[in-house]
Amino acid sequence: MDIEEQYDKIYHYCYFKIYDKQLAQDITQETFLRFYKQELNFDSSKHLPYLYTIARNLCIDEFRKKAIESLENFQDEAIYDPYEEWVDNLTLRTIIQKMPLEEQELIFLRYVNEMSITSICSIMGISRFAIYRKLSKSLKWLKQELRKEGFNR
Repeated sequence: MDIEEQYDKIYHYCYFKIYDKQLAQDITQETFLRFYKQELNFDSSKHLPYLYTIARNLCIDEFRKKAIESLENFQDEAIYDPYEEWVDNLTLRTIIQKMPLEEQELIFLRYVNEMSITSICSIMGISRFAIYRKLSKSLKWLKQELRKEGFNR
């Protein structure tokens, strides 16, 4: 497992969860510090879900802190969105945001970070069947919404 590649993927995952570059960098760094503190190595593919679990929990903790401080300020910040590069004239971002957060996260982990179903099961704590069912349902819904907006591929 390439540590630089995983570092970038964890950063993108954190950014996807919290939409703050600096905070995503801090959480990514904290994720790897906690991972190494457990004296685990990167040679085992079994440790990849653990790495994502650490990142996910840190993002959840940070989101809770921000929500307590001021949810309005968090939502009003001007942010860079990596989707804009490939969404431009489509309303994909708006459509995806209509999806439940769990479904957004599943699609992100599976198709953006290219994680295995087994790893996603470990991270999300749900069965393979549930992952396949939710992904299938989400993709079907997404295709229907894209057709409504005139995207016919």
